[in-house]
Amino acid sequence: MLAVLSPLHQSWEESVPKTHHGGCHCGAVRYRVDIDLSKPVTQCNCSICSRTGTLLSFVPATAFTLEKGESSLTDYQFNKKNIHHLFCKICGVRSFARGQGPNGPMVAINTRCLDEVDATTLNVQHFDGKSR
Repeated sequence: MLAVLSPLHQSWEESVPKTHHGGCHCGAVRYRVDIDLSKPVTQCNCSICSRTGTLLSFVPATAFTLEKGESSLTDYQFNKKNIHHLFCKICGVRSFARGQGPNGPMVAINTRCLDEVDATTLNVQHFDGKSR
């Protein structure tokens, strides 16, 4: 359990990650992630995020387990090549990405690819990646 300062409420709240499962459309890539979906998810307007429609939540790499499909993943990198934009080579879905965050290795989860999560219920925070 983590105590975090909520930017919306300016008070300390308990943050408890929950285990979710997710993956690509065809099922070749499957993962498990401990993630707190009560926190805002990021909708970025950079060239790749705006084209793929991702809603991202970032977790430490230790909170993520790829259960199957490593051999089904294809890596796409561009610009500074800081993030491994992974997608299923069978169905093309981008369910997560890997990279280096400010506190070490991280995984960017496309919350639209989590099982039994309705993306319309998530608190979306817009990020201007286009200008960076």
